[in-house]
Amino acid sequence: MAITADHIRTTLADYLGHHPEAKTELGVVLGLLDDGDDLTSRKTLPGHVTAGAILVGPDGRVLHILHNVTQKWLLPGGHLEPADNTLLQAAGRELAEETGIPPHVVTPHSQTPLHIDVHPISANPAKDEPAHQHFDFRFLFRTTADIGELQTEEVSDAAWRDIDDIADPQFRQRITTALLDADSDAAMNGQLSLAEPWPIAGE
Repeated sequence: MAITADHIRTTLADYLGHHPEAKTELGVVLGLLDDGDDLTSRKTLPGHVTAGAILVGPDGRVLHILHNVTQKWLLPGGHLEPADNTLLQAAGRELAEETGIPPHVVTPHSQTPLHIDVHPISANPAKDEPAHQHFDFRFLFRTTADIGELQTEEVSDAAWRDIDDIADPQFRQRITTALLDADSDAAMNGQLSLAEPWPIAGE
């Protein structure tokens, strides 16, 4: 079953429950949902939803990919597909596709995004896409695995980078706090991972 507008709205409401200060910034997403726009489609303008993965390795560094089109170091992620059942699964699928890290060695932190970022995307004449916005629902994951075979059609390199390299101080602090809280809870409960294994679309 494809991702629905209700699922996006519920996920957004959960996020705003944790971060009510973000409501002004995310008002455009709420407005488009209220207007009935299909935010799962990359053709929807002035913007649409994407899913991203904040993958933290065993040494506490965050995985970044060098995107072919933008030539920028970004978090793994991308557009939603009809086979995706949830935004979390979409983020996990994109992570696996782009980095070659299999889903069974990746553990999600929460069903709620750690961050939702609204950012501009430049026009891409090759794909006949005008300038627009991405509403990127970013989920936190952890792994003990290393980078696998990259999706060379979209990614030219991948690297683990220090959390301090993340420019946005609020985003950086959220990652640090979530990891500290999760590790503390795991230690108290005698657990080794953040959550139970999770399904990806189609499983």
